[in-house]
Amino acid sequence: MPLKTLADTPPSGILLMDKPKDFSSHDIIAICRRVLKTKKIGHSGTLDPMATGLLILLIGRSATKCQPRFMQLSKVYRATLSLGQETDSWDAYGQIIDEQPVPPLTQEQVEQAACQLTGTVRQPIPFFSAKKINGTPMYSLARQGADMPRKYNQVTVSWPQIRLTDPRTIEFTLHGSCGTYVRALGYLLARALKTVGHLTQLRRLQIGPYNVADAFDGNLLKTTATETLQQRIEPL
Repeated sequence: MPLKTLADTPPSGILLMDKPKDFSSHDIIAICRRVLKTKKIGHSGTLDPMATGLLILLIGRSATKCQPRFMQLSKVYRATLSLGQETDSWDAYGQIIDEQPVPPLTQEQVEQAACQLTGTVRQPIPFFSAKKINGTPMYSLARQGADMPRKYNQVTVSWPQIRLTDPRTIEFTLHGSCGTYVRALGYLLARALKTVGHLTQLRRLQIGPYNVADAFDGNLLKTTATETLQQRIEPL
């Protein structure tokens, strides 16, 4: 290999990262590029700044070529839904746009509402999302106050666990196919319960066979040595 030895070449493979709150996925990628001294880093699906949890980074050209395969993997999330207030982003980082009373609810009613949203679901895509309209991300248009048509996609969803923890709070685990927006499912669940709501917590636990328990703590990323992070890269 001219000018470079194999030791100088950054490893190629996947890096499991536990993304901290208040970082965008692109923030994590930018830091990893500096630490690993390589520009060729992709991902298997972003997380919102409010969300934490598993982010799969694809390191090197051979790994980034596999991005479509990783993007198609199903995902598992844990989330908290607060009822009574809806925000423009459908999460805690948005502005309140609607308030409605919360009817008295039982655990059985919550489970029945989730049952209605199980299987193939027509899901509204949040205006504050990376989905593009004519090449422009919807979140950029939303911040400009642009008038956008509501877009939908079909996803496959199940709710392994769901629990009414107090009269205005629901905690749940969601298994969703590629393209699932947990914020949108929270929105739909609140509507099915005759009120409004928004997510206050969101954590991605799993992508396909990969688990957040095996991921590197993103809080340590800025102070991590190159060699330490390289050792966490798994070959494809």
